Amino acid sequence: MALVNVTSIKTASSGLLQGDNPLNFAFPLLIVQTTLIIVVSRFLAFLLKPLRQPKVIAEIAGGILLGPSAFGRNKDYLHKIFPSWSTPILETVASIGLLFFLFLVGIELDLSSIRRRSGRSSFGIALAGISVPFLCGIGVAVILRRTIDGADKVGFSEFVVFMGVSLSITAFPVLARILAEFKLLTTRVGETAMAAAALNDVAAWILLALAVAFAGDGVGGHKKSPMVSVWVLLSGVAFVAFMMVVIRPAMNWVARRSSPEQDDVDEAYICLTLAGVMVSGFITDLIGIHSIFGAFVFGLTIPKEGQFADRLIAKTEDFVSGLLLPLYFASSGLKTDVGKIHGAEAWGLLVLVISIACAGKILGTFVVAMTFMIPARESLTLGVLMNTKGLVELIVLNIGKEKKVLNDETFAILVIMALFTTFITSPLVMAIYKPARGISVPTHRKLCDLSTSESFKDELRVLACVHGPANVPSLISLIESIRSDKKAQLKLFLMHLVELTERSSSIIMVQRARKNGFPFFKRLGRGPWSHGVVSAFKAYSQLGRVSVRPTTAISTLSTMYEDVCHVADDRRVTMIILPFHKQWMREGDNHEATEVVGHGWRGVNQRVLQTAPCSVAVLVDRGFGNTGAQTPRPSTTVTRRVCIVFFGGPDDREALEFGGRMAEHPTVKVVVVKFVEKEGMESNGIMLKPSPSRSTENSYCFSTAKMDRKKEKELDEEAVAEFRSKWDGKAEYIEKVAANNVVEGVLEIGRSGDHDLLIVGKGRFPSSMVAELADRHAEHAELGPIGDILASSSQGVVSSVLVIQQHDVAHAVEAPVSKVLHGDYERFVADESSSSVLEISKESV
Repeated sequence: MALVNVTSIKTASSGLLQGDNPLNFAFPLLIVQTTLIIVVSRFLAFLLKPLRQPKVIAEIAGGILLGPSAFGRNKDYLHKIFPSWSTPILETVASIGLLFFLFLVGIELDLSSIRRRSGRSSFGIALAGISVPFLCGIGVAVILRRTIDGADKVGFSEFVVFMGVSLSITAFPVLARILAEFKLLTTRVGETAMAAAALNDVAAWILLALAVAFAGDGVGGHKKSPMVSVWVLLSGVAFVAFMMVVIRPAMNWVARRSSPEQDDVDEAYICLTLAGVMVSGFITDLIGIHSIFGAFVFGLTIPKEGQFADRLIAKTEDFVSGLLLPLYFASSGLKTDVGKIHGAEAWGLLVLVISIACAGKILGTFVVAMTFMIPARESLTLGVLMNTKGLVELIVLNIGKEKKVLNDETFAILVIMALFTTFITSPLVMAIYKPARGISVPTHRKLCDLSTSESFKDELRVLACVHGPANVPSLISLIESIRSDKKAQLKLFLMHLVELTERSSSIIMVQRARKNGFPFFKRLGRGPWSHGVVSAFKAYSQLGRVSVRPTTAISTLSTMYEDVCHVADDRRVTMIILPFHKQWMREGDNHEATEVVGHGWRGVNQRVLQTAPCSVAVLVDRGFGNTGAQTPRPSTTVTRRVCIVFFGGPDDREALEFGGRMAEHPTVKVVVVKFVEKEGMESNGIMLKPSPSRSTENSYCFSTAKMDRKKEKELDEEAVAEFRSKWDGKAEYIEKVAANNVVEGVLEIGRSGDHDLLIVGKGRFPSSMVAELADRHAEHAELGPIGDILASSSQGVVSSVLVIQQHDVAHAVEAPVSKVLHGDYERFVADESSSSVLEISKESV
């Protein structure tokens, strides 16, 4: 292949129509390379997501696929898409992304938090996790130098340091996400691993600086005096001291000037900070240490408290982490030629390196953890977790290759070692250490228990979940409405649901909350919450006789329901209140705008409804509580109008019980509207048969349990009679005869505007009137027929809606159904067992 003069490469082409091939020009080729890398790495990340693998695995594997190991075996493809002259351009852009990502990593790493959490066990485990693999790395270095051609051309000291560092590293950001994914951050294993990994991270950067100082110019470069390395290290120490003594107070001053009260941070401060990242990188490069070290140290100077760090991250991380950083990981893969590992001896070396790397890290951590009296299973889990590689590992390897300390074969072996050790972390943790994530249900918890059980009579425990400040007014109004004026108190457990993503800000939230997985509760006043949410509930808890305990749950949406259900079980709550995934906002007199939180949050609600150990209520908010004040006072004179729509069944009885608690409040006016069938219509009953083939997304599901309809009717009448006698004079009771169209009767109540809140049961064991709606296309099937009708965005309903599901194991199994009309019943039972039919009307049999 002909040599290309890099200085002759032009930036942009004149276009294909003018005879230019865009792939021969720097910028168009960079666009093609970037797009290809992003598409391939994202596709691999999607494939590896079920295995709970970190994104870095997909990005490195994508580079290996695109490089000489796989697609690059086609020389035409390699010379056109990744020609040798384009490598410096791609790596320069990737290095800019790496520089700013290391700045974000520095922001993530809270040194004061490390000091607080680092006990003797964490320090001992971190020390063992570094020293034992480092010593193993010396042995590996000796073997590789004797076996691999060219490895002995490098000075022994720099080669040993690079090998020791590459084997002793633990990737703190990757580990934090793995712990959060497996909900281990609340456990002793998680806390110890986080503290040890943070200490390991700091030590890794020191060792990396040492490795770079020793590396010099590599093979064929100018041989330096040993004193030069000493001066480089001393200059590095002086740089760190200057940053901590001078720059850190300056950044504290900048953060104070960018106060939370301001709507936006002054752009001058943002530009100043980003320029500081570049300058810090240049200074460390000038010293002789890699520029990323300067960016990392500058990140450490940013204050972790307040909103300045959050806003810095928000302005940089998506572009850096989503676009530029994958280029760096992929470039590592592009430089990895698995074909260089050929022959039984080379593959034997790969197995040896992986075995020694895993054994040194896992066994070293295991032995030390056992000496601190940590159980064997937890000690082994710690060893596996500390074996996680990632970003710093690749940086070390790339610098080693850049300095020509590592040749192609050694580089390929170590990259595959890093990939393998990180890949096996999640499966091994799942196999060795499975925290108790099952939901135990020792008792049935529902509102009816509070009326009958002496142990629950004195206190109502509620777990309320919020997505953000927008849910606060309606939730406070709802809690205030059920607060009793009697001596008994209401205890509110408040859970802020935060989605765990690949963003750096997710890890910062994990660290600020200190606890994740099955969350840790704090008293108000010292929470990790946003200022608006904290102040609102703090003010309300002081004004009202309600004990409020907040927490933050940071999880992926697929496992968020486990957090909610575990806390409900652990705190013995009677009811979970969930926010609907849509919220309506008034615009003018007649118009409404819908704010959709996300379809993923709908899945969270669905799974909570399926697995909750207590009753569940879903609040569809259309402005309930928007009285002009963020925090309503207990003595407020605003009257709230509440209507309970009653058809019958366990869920409706739970809704009636909830409404009874509201009727006790002096400023809440409660109306019960009971739908009754028209005389002579009772005999026109229907049957429902399970239809597993129907979609559960747009078909209602009903309980498959057999229940005595006569007994249920008696319980309904008894509940209504008790409500009327208990709240006579405080609550109004209306019977509404259901005409031919139940839907219109319900919508008439919702559209009237006479009520601020409508309370309905989900109707899993439906009355004959609700069963008529079984074949109706569902927009929100998880709310049941009546709740779905009232929550629909196209029906013109103006009232907020609370849909209640009573906890009862008898109704745990649900299935979509289809109607069997009275005339088809005889033919149906001739084909199938009548036990599969849900009997709705006794008279129809």
